[in-house]
Amino acid sequence: MLLIFVLQLKMMKSFLLTSIGKKVAMAISAIFLMIFLLQHFIINITSVFSEDIFNMLSHFMGTNFLVQFILQPILIFGVIFHFVMGFYLEIQNRRATKYEYEKVRGGANSTWMSRNMIWSGLVILSFLILHFRDFWIPEMNYKYVEFLPDDPNRYHHELVEKFQDPYKVVFYCISFVLLSLHLLHGFSSSLKSMGTNKSYSSSVKNLSYAYSIGIPLGFCFIAIFHYLTH
Repeated sequence: MLLIFVLQLKMMKSFLLTSIGKKVAMAISAIFLMIFLLQHFIINITSVFSEDIFNMLSHFMGTNFLVQFILQPILIFGVIFHFVMGFYLEIQNRRATKYEYEKVRGGANSTWMSRNMIWSGLVILSFLILHFRDFWIPEMNYKYVEFLPDDPNRYHHELVEKFQDPYKVVFYCISFVLLSLHLLHGFSSSLKSMGTNKSYSSSVKNLSYAYSIGIPLGFCFIAIFHYLTH
């Protein structure tokens, strides 16, 4: 059994070193992050209509052992892996371009979104850094540095407080508009890399548009709502 496991690991490693393997790994990380984004949105949207429900869900996520010490490290690894792999594949693609005219006429065979994934990715990365600074770092400081007493009702107030700066709200919304553009290409591309049947291409396209436009706009609505109502 051990020998079979070792052989499987070697085969997996060999596969991941191929160009197809890297694209599949990139797709898996993208799908994982999109699932997290959906879950994050579902929790955050409750802050619009119920302070109690938002506090309850946030407190569960913030105190559950599985979430804090298993899923959270996996999420952080997934974010780092996705961006590092994305930049790596972008550099490889640029090096693989042999003719200058292909760069000039790139729009003839690809969309603006697919040609500018790295730039939208950089803006999203800067947003994530800001998001970590505003939410994750203060949360870690609250629980594991200052060891403040557990308060299950603090989360809604903390969220609303972050959206009282108009410049931050504008940057937040701009970042999510760019995330929408990023997702419009990345969603369908990820599913194609995972071998989605072509017969489902129309359904995949519709789902891609619904998710890629609806979720980012939803986050923008949450930020603007709390800015205008508090």
